[in-house]
Amino acid sequence: MALQERGIKSRNLLLRAAAEVIDERGYDSASTTEILERSGLTRGALYHHFPSKEAIAVALLALHGEAVTVAAQPVRLQAVIDHTFDFAFGLQRDPVLRACVRLAVEQSTFRSHAFTPYQQSGEAIQTLLGQAQEQGELLPGIDLAEAADMITGTFTGIQVMSQVQTGRQDLPERVAMMWRFLVPGLVNPGMIGHLRLTPAPASASASASASAELSGAVRE
Repeated sequence: MALQERGIKSRNLLLRAAAEVIDERGYDSASTTEILERSGLTRGALYHHFPSKEAIAVALLALHGEAVTVAAQPVRLQAVIDHTFDFAFGLQRDPVLRACVRLAVEQSTFRSHAFTPYQQSGEAIQTLLGQAQEQGELLPGIDLAEAADMITGTFTGIQVMSQVQTGRQDLPERVAMMWRFLVPGLVNPGMIGHLRLTPAPASASASASASAELSGAVRE
């Protein structure tokens, strides 16, 4: 049991260190030497868990996929809105999520069949939009796949702009702006007044807790 626990701990240390390096430098510039220096482990430990740098990246994407959750809301479109705010707060705090996003959007030599964070969130959003449609929350004739792509694509663009201009400090405000423009083209007019287009009062702290759990999975 002690050997198994040490193996889990060393694997998580490697993932945490890799996430930090990839977040800071990008996949192509991230070296296994720097990952090892940051983790404090040996190259033998690295190759025991991961045969290559690509395998580390795939493991990071899988880790995030397991952590994608959507809070329950009776108004399903509100759940979509809150999911984007949670993602925004996660990007501000969690190097694992930031590394996964950089793997998804950056042109690099990394090629993986694993779902990216945006694909993972896009699937969750499309499911929620389908439920919103059944509840009469959406305008008639909305194509759910197109709507989900528009939401995730717009979010992707504004988070990149926020990263470049403010280091993502203003990302929640940009998400609120995004929804002010998107909602009129998606939502039944009678529903608009029932939607909150700002973070829930507890969103920041709840997202901080969720991010801590995701990062904690690669620290313990």
